[in-house]
Amino acid sequence: MAIRKIEAVIEKNSDGGFSARCTDEMFSGMGDTAEAAKEDMKQSIRHFVESSRKDGYQYPAWLDGEYEIVYRFDTQSLLQYYAGIITPAALGRLSGINPKQLWSYAHGKSKPRGAQVKRIEKALHKLGAELSSISL
Repeated sequence: MAIRKIEAVIEKNSDGGFSARCTDEMFSGMGDTAEAAKEDMKQSIRHFVESSRKDGYQYPAWLDGEYEIVYRFDTQSLLQYYAGIITPAALGRLSGINPKQLWSYAHGKSKPRGAQVKRIEKALHKLGAELSSISL
């Protein structure tokens, strides 16, 4: 049986916290960090299943099987979340995008076009692949 994939979006809230919400399901979570929001969303799934079982309600069968949550960030939230790890200057070198423009995306001063989002994503994936191939 194939593992069901659930897509969830991580977004930075105006109050400085984060939210996580499933795109096709009714589950969501909030927290001070992206990790806390993810955990809150997972807890809401567990609570839903436990409550449904206890009350005798039907719920989607896939919740009893294996499923994987695949997280997607909006560009601004991703850049803010990783700001302490990947600076605009470093990401600019990786992606070829001007660091001032990346700062502008991170702070909501402008929104990247689709092509720019793809360049950022490609640069991060390339970095991830390079890092995962390193042995010490």
